[in-house]
Amino acid sequence: MLDRVALHQTHLRTPGVSLDASGVALGSKGVVLFPTLDRLVGFLALYTAAAPLDDLLPSLTIEVVKSQLGAQEMLLSIAADNSERMDRVAALARVSSGYTFTGSSRHFVQYRDAAAPFGYDVQQISATDAPLALYHSQFSQYYAVERKIALFKLLLRLQPRLAPSAGLAPGPRWICAEAGLGAALIHYFVRSQVAALVGVAEWPPASAFEQFPLRRYLFKVDALPSRMVALMRDTPGVQLYVPEGDAVAVEVGYRHPIHLRACPVFPSRGLTLIRGGAAPILVDKLPALGPVDAFAKVLMHQDEPPAPGHPHTTDTVAVDLRLAPDPSPWQHITATFIAHDALGLLRQLAYRLGNNTLKTSKIAFTPAGAFVMREQGVESIPLGEMFRRIHPNIVVAAGYAPIPAVSPEVLHRAFGSPRDELVFVRRDGTRVGVALAAFVPLEDALLDAHSWHGSTYEIIAPMLRTSVAQVLLEDPGFRPLRDVADGVEEQH
Repeated sequence: MLDRVALHQTHLRTPGVSLDASGVALGSKGVVLFPTLDRLVGFLALYTAAAPLDDLLPSLTIEVVKSQLGAQEMLLSIAADNSERMDRVAALARVSSGYTFTGSSRHFVQYRDAAAPFGYDVQQISATDAPLALYHSQFSQYYAVERKIALFKLLLRLQPRLAPSAGLAPGPRWICAEAGLGAALIHYFVRSQVAALVGVAEWPPASAFEQFPLRRYLFKVDALPSRMVALMRDTPGVQLYVPEGDAVAVEVGYRHPIHLRACPVFPSRGLTLIRGGAAPILVDKLPALGPVDAFAKVLMHQDEPPAPGHPHTTDTVAVDLRLAPDPSPWQHITATFIAHDALGLLRQLAYRLGNNTLKTSKIAFTPAGAFVMREQGVESIPLGEMFRRIHPNIVVAAGYAPIPAVSPEVLHRAFGSPRDELVFVRRDGTRVGVALAAFVPLEDALLDAHSWHGSTYEIIAPMLRTSVAQVLLEDPGFRPLRDVADGVEEQH
């Protein structure tokens, strides 16, 4: 049985336990007893979800203890620097079905709870040689320490849980590839223009019968395109990992039971890759990493460079950019150019456009006219000269294609236009650059009278009053060609 500590009590019978500044019975250490390993892991998961283990790591120890009845339990020990820390530990331990004690050496008494706000004290110390004696209001038990478990090894032995949505958010990634796939993966990144760092990690041979070390390629990618995620996950011999700290990463599609970012126990010079359903990969020392661009194909000039003082000139092969008719079906028609004389018609058409079209359309006014953009398509605004998008910053007149048929990225570099400018290539081959900041929502521009100056209803009224031609079908009668001359002139 235990006694409750009273306010201003001056003497405690538990060795190494005294009252702190707030009157709480507290020893130099705090221990938490868990019945199973699962409860210990649950406690660490709860603690690391809200706070890192930096303040606990210097004194944290995990031990497997055995009671006099032969039952094995888990004991977590930390330094009890203050009652605030112990209060947090005790609260999380109760959720994890653990029991919290405080003491200094071998004897530990139950830590305070709602029934005893200032803690507990033993009525009588038991005469035992057991390495560990725990006194609780519900039991008193003696334990022997079987072995210690390092937190680093415990984290490695815990298998990550399957979580299909884990690691799908954009961000940096680690890729580990077997030696036979490393070169192909390098060229794939170079061809796809993906910025990445690559290095080769080595391990000793798995057995004495093998002569060569085990090698794997390590790739560090700051931004892996979403289209490559499924390829990296489904290709045998390639694993994709999400960093969970400076020196540890977890395979995409899995989640570790404990928040690894809050556990700074992994060697900073190396890298620990935790795989789902397999043993972790430990890289003791991170290999030297270099950009994959260094492996790009090297091209050499056929002729020797001219000697100094003897310049050598050659004709260039540069050609002019032209537009040729493109018979392909119209696709990605996202812009239209409306001349000044048609702005009034656009203004009248705006009264018949739906709310979604007005919200998703943008317009920019230039000296040449107005450009209307709509990513979903401008088919609902059947006015002006239509354009299709071939590059995030280039749109070309619909029905035409630029020649020579260079890639849109090369075309954008040839234009030399800034990233914040949209280039319109018109049918006659002229180019008009419009800053992206000049585009405003169409629904806002409709209420801006200054932007529509010179496009009032009166200007287009005659156009609207023009009668529409009609075609009527009538019965041709018995002689449908009676009014058509035979083409032979009469002879007089």
